[in-house]
Amino acid sequence: MEAHDTNFLDLLDGNKQFAVPIFQRRYSWEKKHCERLWEDVLSLGQSGMNRFHFIGSIVYIDPKVSPASRVRALQVIDGQQRLTTLTLLLAALSRAVEAGSSEIGITSEELSDYYLNVRRNDELRYKQLLGEHDKNTLIQLLDGNNEEWFRTTDRNLIQLLDDEELPTNAAPRLIKNYRFFETELKRADLKAVYTGIQRLRIVDIVLDRPDDNPQLIFESLNSTGLELSQADLIRNYVLMGQVPDFQNKLYKDYWLPMEAHFGDEYTGQFDRFIRDYLTLKNRKIPNIRNVYDSFKVYVQDSLSSGIVESIETIIADISRYSKHYLCIALGKEKDTELQDCFADINTLEVTVAYPFLLEVYEDYKQGSIQKSELIQILRLVESYVFRRSICDIPTNSLNTTFAARLMENVNRNIYLESLTKAFLDLAQQSDRYRYPLDAEFKQAFLVKSVYNNPIRCQYLLRKLENHGNKQPICTENYTVEHVMPQNPDLSDEWKQELGENWKEVQEKYLHTVGNLTLTGYNSELSDRSFSEKKELKPGGFRDGGLRLNVSLVQAKQW
Repeated sequence: MEAHDTNFLDLLDGNKQFAVPIFQRRYSWEKKHCERLWEDVLSLGQSGMNRFHFIGSIVYIDPKVSPASRVRALQVIDGQQRLTTLTLLLAALSRAVEAGSSEIGITSEELSDYYLNVRRNDELRYKQLLGEHDKNTLIQLLDGNNEEWFRTTDRNLIQLLDDEELPTNAAPRLIKNYRFFETELKRADLKAVYTGIQRLRIVDIVLDRPDDNPQLIFESLNSTGLELSQADLIRNYVLMGQVPDFQNKLYKDYWLPMEAHFGDEYTGQFDRFIRDYLTLKNRKIPNIRNVYDSFKVYVQDSLSSGIVESIETIIADISRYSKHYLCIALGKEKDTELQDCFADINTLEVTVAYPFLLEVYEDYKQGSIQKSELIQILRLVESYVFRRSICDIPTNSLNTTFAARLMENVNRNIYLESLTKAFLDLAQQSDRYRYPLDAEFKQAFLVKSVYNNPIRCQYLLRKLENHGNKQPICTENYTVEHVMPQNPDLSDEWKQELGENWKEVQEKYLHTVGNLTLTGYNSELSDRSFSEKKELKPGGFRDGGLRLNVSLVQAKQW
């Protein structure tokens, strides 16, 4: 490894190309990052002193072999975000100089030499080449000679984006950031901008592939710019050390489809998925901040012990389980019955169950259990979590329950029976793990203040309304209605309805299930008396047509 303190423009000088490997993340700098860089450049350029500004490091692999073209092909390991952004600034400055009349000490053509190998007409023409998602956009921006492309792109950009919210795919970010520099240059002193760029310095770190470990160096240097997600680090770890052909195969066969399937959820959800995947494989839960380190240990142990044959086997396994995760956690399940089960579990916000659900779903996909059995298991999970919630049992033990305890004694020859027994055996466990049986649940259910968790309250009332109904109603447009109002200053009618201890009665039963229903007329019902709420048209309990309200309509008093 060689490291030098270098002028940024000197780094770009000569016939070379900085190629970003397929495993690197997309270009992701936002406007705020460009604004910070722009301010640094202007400050340097306007300063009377000959001072310099350090902008970080550029790490790349140099094969030390010059091809016949004499364009050195360099593989970027770290620093692509700042390198790309400064390339955009140079391209915008070149065009601003070409369009203007002021002398800044360099011509437009000379500036373009910093981002183009002008004698080339193929992809080696561009001194920076991004991954396939970003490559074409950057090429068009650097060439700058396709006016129709610019007009169409800008028109689409106006329709798709606003200044504060950008999609995670990179091409719009490249265009927006180029346009930012283009706009700023129209009102800037171009000579000061060029002077500022001349004063930028970087640490130029060159790796020799046979002797250096790019992954270790990458990890140690990943401290500036945008922090990499666990997903970025994991992708780099499994792909960086592979020979190019195998690297391309792993990326295109497995990793690229995974990124596409997760879509905009990739960065946030993939970290959580890998954590659940490792929990499933190791039967213990890694800290969410240490997922990457835990993943490396898992891969190294799996390969050294012979549990798996190759890194491809591991990536293929991750790819398969990622599809399960999408079905379970992100609503990608196509079977409507299973979709309903997963939606109910997610409404209960029981993400700690995902490792268990991943394993059961994999067994279903492998044919170990039938769909009807899977549904029963999912409903068991739902019942277990909801009953514990009603009985006020702390949730901190659910991690270990779903990570290991339930699957410890499962007999796959009698899968459903043994797993059902495992759930019921929890009823005999200590308070931390227990499955509340009917008697305990009923007693707690009658007095539990269920409204304190609005999401679960809505879930409960929907379940009660649609239980056993072959034509369930959609309750999305309904809100929770307190039959006895929440207003602490109850009307005289309500005070008479509740009796002389009305205050105690209100406090005790206000948020319990017996005082709650669903309605689309919440504001109309408001603080009305019990009899008015029953008979109001439209929107009263008698008029609403909900099964939840049948007993309310029949009751002569609250």
